Amino acid sequence: MKKITYTDQLNRNVEVLQSPKRIVSLVPSQTELLVALGLLDKIVGVTKFCVHPSTIRKQKRVVGGTKDIHLDKIRSLKPDIVLCNKEENTKEIVQLLEKEFTVHVSDISSIPDSLEMIHQYGDIFDKKSQAYDLISIIRKECRLFKEFVKNIPQKRVAYFIWRKPWMLAGRNTFIDYLLGLNNYFNVISYERYPEISVEELSKLKDIDILLLSSEPFPFSETHMNELKLIIPNVEIKLVDGEYFSWYGSRLKDAFDYFRTLH
Repeated sequence: MKKITYTDQLNRNVEVLQSPKRIVSLVPSQTELLVALGLLDKIVGVTKFCVHPSTIRKQKRVVGGTKDIHLDKIRSLKPDIVLCNKEENTKEIVQLLEKEFTVHVSDISSIPDSLEMIHQYGDIFDKKSQAYDLISIIRKECRLFKEFVKNIPQKRVAYFIWRKPWMLAGRNTFIDYLLGLNNYFNVISYERYPEISVEELSKLKDIDILLLSSEPFPFSETHMNELKLIIPNVEIKLVDGEYFSWYGSRLKDAFDYFRTLH
């Protein structure tokens, strides 16, 4: 069967069967994207964190988590391609898998990166028109949202993703990029996802809003009250983490959600 060489988002050359028919996705956001592109019947394996659509884990074989895969289960599915992400999956997982399978790795830190991935999937899986339509919708919604927020005063924010230890979204992350689109200035100057002590939290100054994400840690009102004692006199909001961190087809609806935050 004919193979075509593609370059993934880590600039790796990936030899892929023409229009792969058996896909294992190790990234929840990308699983949802595959379904949106009309590829549900081609997916054979997913992770335990692939929750959209809600029936996907009952329909497909669960092959572990994003960082703790079951190689034997993946082998049994005989995938034509395994889809990974630089941040969601470890380098060790990618290196292990590519010894036996074709592995495509995405690397997303901005909406242009997301659109590039969608375009690549359209090419690889012979879904060019569906990918084009989705990209057009996301670009349009993003443009309209930028018009919506351009006259809204900037707010200084900290975006929490974990408890015990406290962890926040730092710079050079997809979350940080979307915070910027919302005219939120991220007060966390560290790279990636730094841990921060209670003492450091108490010293954070000039913050307008603390944003507590629904995932990966499910923050609740209990944690809002806890943070009020550490950082008093600051507005605290619970936010839908999927809209801030899922970079596939969910983006087409993200901007309507972001309007509700302003």
